[in-house]
Amino acid sequence: MTATRVCALSDLEQDAAQRFEIDGVPMAVVLDSNGEVHAIGDTCTHGDISLAEGFVDGETLECWAHGSAFSLRTGKPLNLPAYEPVPVYAVTIEGDDVLIDPAVTKEAN
Repeated sequence: MTATRVCALSDLEQDAAQRFEIDGVPMAVVLDSNGEVHAIGDTCTHGDISLAEGFVDGETLECWAHGSAFSLRTGKPLNLPAYEPVPVYAVTIEGDDVLIDPAVTKEAN
């Protein structure tokens, strides 16, 4: 699979998540306060909840339903009730285009 354009960088709002789907793979895309773009799996591992509807706080995305916060860098949950990580996808910026390949995930550290 190759990287797919999901949006323009200028379409992203700082410290807010947006939901995109590529080939059936849902993901939450975040432009953090440092100007870095992150893409993580959009479904909370505690429940079938869209993380894109949650809250961005620094380098975390918090599920609105039960409060589990996930690292935007590693996908690891930082508190309960979630204990399984979400996938983290490699993001490429080309000009104003945000490209993501849902087949390429980063290793959780």
